Amino acid sequence: MNPRHQQLARRVRFDWGPTGAAAVAEGVDVAVVVDVLSFTTTLCVAVERGMAVLPYRWKDDRAAAYAEQRSATLAIGRLEARSLEDAGGTAVSLSPGAMARAAGVDRVVLPSPNGSSISFGLADRGCTVVGACLRNRAAVARWLQARGGTVAVVAAGERWPDDSLRPAAEDLWGAGAVLALLDDDALSPEARLAADAFRAAEPTLADSLRACASGVELAGAGFAEDVEVAAELDVTDVVPVLHDGEFRPVAH
Repeated sequence: MNPRHQQLARRVRFDWGPTGAAAVAEGVDVAVVVDVLSFTTTLCVAVERGMAVLPYRWKDDRAAAYAEQRSATLAIGRLEARSLEDAGGTAVSLSPGAMARAAGVDRVVLPSPNGSSISFGLADRGCTVVGACLRNRAAVARWLQARGGTVAVVAAGERWPDDSLRPAAEDLWGAGAVLALLDDDALSPEARLAADAFRAAEPTLADSLRACASGVELAGAGFAEDVEVAAELDVTDVVPVLHDGEFRPVAH
């Protein structure tokens, strides 16, 4: 085990992106992935509506074949989905708003550059993988407390053009929203910092989400609705857990 994380073996850990996920997930019982804008929010909406969600790597040419193999619908791009909606149809995409309107879909392969790719990468590490966002953070926290064990919370973050990690305020708040409901004595210093960041943002959370870089970017592209869906706090009891390559709700 990485010496830095060996000290945290009995604590709740927190880190960023796929590299951080690989580091803090070593030896833990549960890894909680947080990608507020938008993978885990879209995942939560889909599971709320009875869909199974299959995470997959971003921009992987094998995604279509994987979806066909698993008898699932492959999510399309946000703009393409909006064009179909404008023409009177429905489609699934990384947009939580579009996912809320999709019809006739039971299983969906949902690639994304951050949360989905991290979830896919964690699948073979031997830990239970959970998707969390602001919508279901209290339900996830209750489930974690009832289950016990060691926990790693991973904020997905965004990507710069050179593919390096861009820490994202919304994922810091989303991770902190879960961590703020856990036993403070169990939190690593990094996890406590995330919890404190959420507590500071909570009174103006929706406005902060609209004003953060990712929120402004989505609104500017015509997807302000997605930010509003993501800003809803504690509106569902769904806890999506990854099993056999699929996120489905766990009984709790």
